[in-house]
Amino acid sequence: MIEKRLRVVLAEDSVVLRDGMVELLGARGCDVVATAGTAPELLAGVAGFRPDVAVVDVRMPPTHTDEGVRAAVEIRAATPEVGILVFSQHIEAAWTSRLLSGGAAGIGYLPSSPASG
Repeated sequence: MIEKRLRVVLAEDSVVLRDGMVELLGARGCDVVATAGTAPELLAGVAGFRPDVAVVDVRMPPTHTDEGVRAAVEIRAATPEVGILVFSQHIEAAWTSRLLSGGAAGIGYLPSSPASG
């Protein structure tokens, strides 16, 4: 029996974190079919590769405010069959509410705590 691997587009502006996440996801049986460092690259990757899931950082260039979660809202509207996992050290309540407004199916939000010193 052939096991289907989860196809992922990964959006993270830090190259070091992005490369580490690609390795981690690959080791866990996922196929990272595209990576993105900006929201436009994320949107293009999802449109071009039609992944099973997009893993999206909330804050991305150029302003590092809410570009990633805004792109996730666009992905949800255009391709609702693509699951979305949003992660961040920052809570973006307004955009996250918009993302979840169509229902929570296929959506995950993983807030992380900044490292404590």
